[in-house]
Amino acid sequence: MAESEISPSRTNSLHHHAPGSGQPSPESALGAGGELHQNIPHDADHEDGISHLTDNFGHRISDNQNSLRAGERGPTLLEDFVLREKIFHFDHERIPERIVHARGSGAHGVFECTKAIPELTRASIFQKKGNSCPVFVRFSTVAGGAGSIDTPRDVRGFAVKLYTDTGNWDLVGNNIPVFFIQDAMKFPDLVHSVKMEADRGYPQAASAHDTFWDFIGLMPEAMHMIMWAMSDRAIPRSLRMIEGFGVHTFRFVNAKGEGRFVKFHWKPVLGIESTTWDEAVKIAGADPDFHRRDLFEAIAAGDYPQWDLGVQVFDEDWATKQPYDVLDATKLIPEEDIPVEIVGRMTLNRNVDNFFAETEQVAFLPTNVIPGIDFTNDPLLQGRLFSYLDTQKSRLGTTNFHQIPINAPKCPFHNFQRDGMMQTLVPTGRANYEPNSLAQAGEDGGPRAWPETGFTSFTVNDERNDPSQKLRVRAELFADHYSQARLFYRSQTENEQAHIASALVFELSKVQLDHVRARVVSRLRNIDETLAKRVADGLAINLPEKAKAAKAPVDMPPSDALSIQKRAKDMLQGRKVGILFAEGSDKAAIDTLKGEIEKAGGTAFLVAPKVGGIKVKGGTLKADGQLAGSPSVLFDAVASVLMPDAAEKLTKDGAAVQWFMDAYGHCKTIAHCKGTQVLLDKANVEPDDGVVPVENFMKVGVKRHWAREPKVRDLA
Repeated sequence: MAESEISPSRTNSLHHHAPGSGQPSPESALGAGGELHQNIPHDADHEDGISHLTDNFGHRISDNQNSLRAGERGPTLLEDFVLREKIFHFDHERIPERIVHARGSGAHGVFECTKAIPELTRASIFQKKGNSCPVFVRFSTVAGGAGSIDTPRDVRGFAVKLYTDTGNWDLVGNNIPVFFIQDAMKFPDLVHSVKMEADRGYPQAASAHDTFWDFIGLMPEAMHMIMWAMSDRAIPRSLRMIEGFGVHTFRFVNAKGEGRFVKFHWKPVLGIESTTWDEAVKIAGADPDFHRRDLFEAIAAGDYPQWDLGVQVFDEDWATKQPYDVLDATKLIPEEDIPVEIVGRMTLNRNVDNFFAETEQVAFLPTNVIPGIDFTNDPLLQGRLFSYLDTQKSRLGTTNFHQIPINAPKCPFHNFQRDGMMQTLVPTGRANYEPNSLAQAGEDGGPRAWPETGFTSFTVNDERNDPSQKLRVRAELFADHYSQARLFYRSQTENEQAHIASALVFELSKVQLDHVRARVVSRLRNIDETLAKRVADGLAINLPEKAKAAKAPVDMPPSDALSIQKRAKDMLQGRKVGILFAEGSDKAAIDTLKGEIEKAGGTAFLVAPKVGGIKVKGGTLKADGQLAGSPSVLFDAVASVLMPDAAEKLTKDGAAVQWFMDAYGHCKTIAHCKGTQVLLDKANVEPDDGVVPVENFMKVGVKRHWAREPKVRDLA
């Protein structure tokens, strides 16, 4: 058979479709929202088609940056086949592990309304103070796989499933109130860039590599999120000590049909705490399951983590007066402008019975809202409304994933959907369609809709938008990419600013492409000139020319709510203190210190060179952990009760010296007895406000002594 007679299906081999083959250097242009478009040059060969971006069926794509929506600020349209194919493919790229948020930790609990707000929403849970419902929460890292570590520098997922009496409400957010991108169209690109590099399969669970920073440097809208990701928010001390945010702007709708915008916040009762970067790295080696273990053990011990649910509520008139767009997921609303009103409290009080059945199989859907809560035209949210439902079929194998116990609502549910893979219910009767008249013959005709109590979408679709238009465009106000990044950075303490600069230096030092490093630093100049210079100096590169901003940034008043250190809670509750002892230590002193810590709500963890019964003054004492396996990075503060001869012996034990050296380097409180002094000297621990006699530990408490940090490390 001649080649010309061979079926096209046999000659259409995939090697003809190598991505990027023959690609010319693209022409760059900025859209109305300041987004970067990289287009084929006008003078390129437009006939061969090799260089043109297409969908999987060869249709050329005109815009790879914006979803198709009804008006400049309108909802995303289902007819956008480019968006749907792109996200459809992304959702099904990996099975069965989640593409993002693969490594998770879950727990059950209860949510209780502490302030009724019927004037704002008809959501049943908020109609009366004391209303409550069960919840399931899944915390997660984003970039790493299910087998990665707990403590990378990363965003933490904070997804809450509330099993209300009117259906499941899934508030699927993060521990950071903003996001990297403005449009869901870019989510596959973001995740591809931050995941392991395609040719080498590393690094795992890390953003410190070329492809991520290359993408970030070309996406100025991401710079606000980068400030958060490079801050201590991305290296939390505990999942019990992170904030949670709904990220998007949602709507409250009351019984009269009146709508107002709302932002959701989860505020940890234990306060916000972080590690230092050095601690995070060492914890990963000492205990890759540090956060998972911490959450599980706290709940098992009855130290139930709690969060207050707060809302920021505002109307369209207020929104129109802001210098940013409230539908832009890369922006937050400062708490000084709209205070957070606390309306409920969530308590996690039960660990899962089976990790796979619950934590792994739980499926969160942003589309799971209840009457009284509705969506807005946020283009990132609009894409998520499609993506999450679609991905469950790939992960859980069936359209009946809602029947898995962890996903099933705890209120009645009835519809005409039947069959499907792994159907576990046994529907009876013939009624699998509607309308029907089977009830007239005495048969069960099935459920029916009811407008007065059913979910009704908010009817007004203006939001400063002309819904008669269908456009691939981004609203002009989205073009301010730097003002809130500047706000975040300038709201930090000097010490926190140093941490951000140092994180940027560390991450960019891993980038091998010189032009990518320079581009990122050029973006930083729009945020803060001092920050950019610190990073450039840390990288030993010349300060590049400032990147042109699509919209000139404005100065916003600093917000203390954005700083961890300004809001630190001086408390022992929920904290863990390591107490080092050895043979001959004073049992009475140890028991007294342990009792005081536990009375204040903390946990005392006894560490010794050996586990098992150790002879001490006053009897025998058993350690909770062996010294080499219980480094001080696992504790919030340390104390020691040692006899001089035992301490002298420990000066020859590298683990003991490192125990104090790390605690000192991580700016923790060190409480010690006189016998320990020789060991402190060996570890180069100098006296300061946080290095105190053991009998003064309770006066000083668990806190970070940041004034010490310049003594122990060079910060950018």
